[in-house]
Amino acid sequence: MGDRFAVLMLGLVIGDRAVPLTWTVEAGPANIGFAGQEAVLEQVRSWLPVGVSVLLLADRFYPSTDLFAWLHHHGWRYRLRLKGNLSVDPGFGDLVTTGELARGFMERYLSAVRLLASETPTNRGILQEPGHDESWIITMNCPPTRAAVRDYGNRWEIEPLFSDLKSRGFHLNATQLRAPDRLDHLLLMMALALYWCVRAGQEDTDDHPTPLEKTLVGQMAC
Repeated sequence: MGDRFAVLMLGLVIGDRAVPLTWTVEAGPANIGFAGQEAVLEQVRSWLPVGVSVLLLADRFYPSTDLFAWLHHHGWRYRLRLKGNLSVDPGFGDLVTTGELARGFMERYLSAVRLLASETPTNRGILQEPGHDESWIITMNCPPTRAAVRDYGNRWEIEPLFSDLKSRGFHLNATQLRAPDRLDHLLLMMALALYWCVRAGQEDTDDHPTPLEKTLVGQMAC
């Protein structure tokens, strides 16, 4: 949010929308590091029933060796997008960057690749679909496949949530608040309002589907 606040939010995908679960706010423009990520993840983990399966989807600002270690320790599945400038050991040849691994390939799958200085090997899937300028470079806990790479597409459901909070809805980025704790309280009120809106919209879709929604449901049933 400009140069005043950094907000890290973890949402839950429900159907074709995401709702905010928890977040942390810090003053200043910098991205929130692993200490903030861990606090948010541990909060959610404390709410989960024993044995529940989790799939974490995160954009390319977040992956780190500490995050991989946390995910493996707690048995969470993940699909994390990587930047193209990360140094990795692919298990063959010299150290390269993630971008170099993707160069020249429309599709590529690699197992047991390590980020530099990481003791946790992960798998990589690289997919560049026609019409797209960039490849998806996705790290994952499972055997790398096209389907596993495409799991990452479910992360896009959080983008409408961010739009609703900011330019398309509550205009959170225009707030005049200066204290992180007050912004945190404001986010709580917005989260409750968004949850109500999503719930009401989904119930209305179930009770009064449009002709297009009826067609989509029919296609899914087939």
